[in-house]
Amino acid sequence: RLPDNVSFEEGACVEPLSVGLHGCRRAGITLGHKVLVTGAGPIGLCAMLSAKALGASAVCMTDIDASRLEFAKKCGATHTLLVGRDDSEEGVATRVSDILGAMPDRTVECSGAQFAVNLAVHATKPGGQVVIIGHGPTSVSFPVVQTVAKEIEIKGSFRYVNTWPTVIEMLSCGKIDVKPLVTHRYRLEQTLEAFEMAKSGQGVKVMINCGQ
Repeated sequence: RLPDNVSFEEGACVEPLSVGLHGCRRAGITLGHKVLVTGAGPIGLCAMLSAKALGASAVCMTDIDASRLEFAKKCGATHTLLVGRDDSEEGVATRVSDILGAMPDRTVECSGAQFAVNLAVHATKPGGQVVIIGHGPTSVSFPVVQTVAKEIEIKGSFRYVNTWPTVIEMLSCGKIDVKPLVTHRYRLEQTLEAFEMAKSGQGVKVMINCGQ
């Protein structure tokens, strides 16, 4: 049941926000951590919001789409970094460290791209943790030497467990604001248009209002 001060639109964001929160919990993000989030889609944005709510002092988001990064900055990302076609994982990792003032303590991978998986290993500080949420190819490779030499712990994160009550409470008390994530709204009669908008990738969260 939603509290009176949490709207149905916010309630509809509880599921993706739970994915982000579970991933951040798996990463052990806590007060003062510097965090890298790869991929600025809906789940990446939810991971960023969750990391900040858990106490991260800085969150840098990377993506190949400048408009998504601009949106991420408006939603609360402290830093953003556009990844170019010719960039190397090592080069981007160095730029992330320069932006944050140090290598990130934790990285949450939300894109599913091979490049981002490699970047996560190269960017994360020795002894840090990488959590992979993004579903990409069935098999991806890791920079094994870097993973071993830096003693990086790699974890998977699949959906969520026991997060909904926490997320609802965070929304209710204002710890997390998901309202900016809703970019498009449609009536039930416009369902096809809503799905076409979601498919186009132009929106972030596309809502269908089933009420009056």
